[in-house]
Amino acid sequence: MPRVRKGAARRQKHKKVLKAARGFRGAMSRRYRLAIQRTWRAGMHATADRRRRKRDFRALWITRITAACRQRGLRYSQFMFALAEAGITLNRKMLSEIAIADPAAFDQLVEAAKAKLPAQAT
Repeated sequence: MPRVRKGAARRQKHKKVLKAARGFRGAMSRRYRLAIQRTWRAGMHATADRRRRKRDFRALWITRITAACRQRGLRYSQFMFALAEAGITLNRKMLSEIAIADPAAFDQLVEAAKAKLPAQAT
């Protein structure tokens, strides 16, 4: 059997990895071995950060709702409890959008929530 060399296949493989490593700093975007390590790690971070992004957005929505509730004299936890008691099932993303885009509608939600709160809570 003749000896087989991987000229074209190796070049294609290297180009694929180095293209994926474009934009990395220093030798990480130019050296094949380091580019392999960095792209592997970048993929791991990308996987974890897709989950982290969901956490970050939920925290942002809760912060926005909290600020809007405080302006209207209500705590976030009381507001969410009272909305559940009133049977209003809006998720936090929609509540934060309403608080920003339509304050009048958010005022109505707060009034509906206050109506469902026990007397000593307000």
